[in-house]
Amino acid sequence: MEPMSDTVGPGDLVLCVNAAPNHATGRPVPLVAGETYRVVDIMEFGCPCGRSDHLLDVGVDFAWCQTRFRLLPKPKAEKKPRKVSAPKEKETAR
Repeated sequence: MEPMSDTVGPGDLVLCVNAAPNHATGRPVPLVAGETYRVVDIMEFGCPCGRSDHLLDVGVDFAWCQTRFRLLPKPKAEKKPRKVSAPKEKETAR
């Protein structure tokens, strides 16, 4: 998988790919590998580990190194809008 780009923003879905213990404290993290999270906010400062430029707030604890996540593609919209047809009114003879 490719690392996450700067295109991630609030509301985007991300996949947790790394639920290893906290690399600063060694304590377990409440994230679950393979779970999908919605980005609440992006902290524009780097992680203390030096591996990422941003921290992501996904609503679990505080904020997490973006290297723990991969951006999921946005859902595709319907290709063609659905057509709704109404019955045509018949003209009456006068």
